[in-house]
Amino acid sequence: MGHLKNLALHIHNTVLERTDRRVWDLAVEVLPERVVLRGATATFYAKQLAQESVRKMLPQIRLENAIVVAAA
Repeated sequence: MGHLKNLALHIHNTVLERTDRRVWDLAVEVLPERVVLRGATATFYAKQLAQESVRKMLPQIRLENAIVVAAA
């Protein structure tokens, strides 16, 4: 389980870096069969950047992007 926690932290930091911290309250859940992103952002662009950050790292994993786009 420790490697999943380390992977979640790495994904979390990468998403924040690549989105210039435009995703608030980011939570990353790494499960054996998928990765789930949760949080909020002001733009669909930032949501897409977050998703593509994970896709670049883990192209074969199932990804659930539950980041909500809402006014800041």
